[in-house]
Amino acid sequence: MTQFRPCIDLHQGKVKQIVGGSLNEEGATTNFVSAYDAAYYARLYREHNLTGGHVIALGSGNKEQALLALSAWPNGLQFGGGVNKENAAEFLNAGASHVIVTSYLFDKGRFSWERLEEIKAETGTHKLVLDLSCRRTNSGWNIATDRWQTVTETSINLDTLRELEKHCAEFLIHAADVEGLQAGIDKDLVRLLGEIATIPVTYAGGARSMEDLQQVSSLSDGKVDLTIGSALDVFGGSGVTLKSCIDWNKNTKP
Repeated sequence: MTQFRPCIDLHQGKVKQIVGGSLNEEGATTNFVSAYDAAYYARLYREHNLTGGHVIALGSGNKEQALLALSAWPNGLQFGGGVNKENAAEFLNAGASHVIVTSYLFDKGRFSWERLEEIKAETGTHKLVLDLSCRRTNSGWNIATDRWQTVTETSINLDTLRELEKHCAEFLIHAADVEGLQAGIDKDLVRLLGEIATIPVTYAGGARSMEDLQQVSSLSDGKVDLTIGSALDVFGGSGVTLKSCIDWNKNTKP
């Protein structure tokens, strides 16, 4: 059954919620900046046994906060953001349950099977999450890298997921076009993921209410989990309370 998955997004050394599609070298359109550090949220999620969440470092200057979160809940959070074959083991040893990779797997906009094999050698398939965050195109959705600014030629479709799911434990898929906007989920993408994914997949982007969690469950036949960010009360939002998400997970736990 669909579960709520928590997140900790780090930008410029602080816990933030941003509009995903606005992220660039200069900064990003920001919805929320927390007064608390990343460890505070990791302890909060640990207290309520919210599993499968992720810490994402958006750009540089976030390593210290990421390590604080991972140490606050060893093996309770996944980590992504600048992960490559050189540093993957470091984050796993620091307490990440999995590492999440995306841009590293692309070389000049093309998917690199060589790089995938290199990082698998460091993590093993069972501790690797592939971030297939994407943007909508004329033909559907294509994976977007480099802070979601570079749209690659790799499509989100049955063939892509069937091939990649052999090499990882899970998929994480941000719908970059609606990320942080609180304007509703990309229903078509969620429906597609429910139809074609055979390993755990977490969708993020646009969620604004508990109705969105219910929609994700219905559209994906319970196969896709949901991350809620900017709408969540602990991130300054008014659409969803963390308590309601905790209750949802308790009531729908497989």
